[in-house]
Amino acid sequence: MTFEKVRDIIVETLGCDEDKVSREARLAEDLEADSLAAAELAMALEEELSITIEDDDLKNLKTVGDILDYLSAHA
Repeated sequence: MTFEKVRDIIVETLGCDEDKVSREARLAEDLEADSLAAAELAMALEEELSITIEDDDLKNLKTVGDILDYLSAHA
């Protein structure tokens, strides 16, 4: 999964500006994702990649980089 693809899913799901999405961007603080938005993002990623993101793992995904690293390890 490329950064660009993940960025596009984040922008579409969270409705944030594309230029705010970087590896260092924090979901809650920088992209203004609350817990519901984070869950919606996880579902969008799961659907796109045909994987399952466990609830315990979701809690640890704080930045876009965390998501990319998780997807690399589990895809």
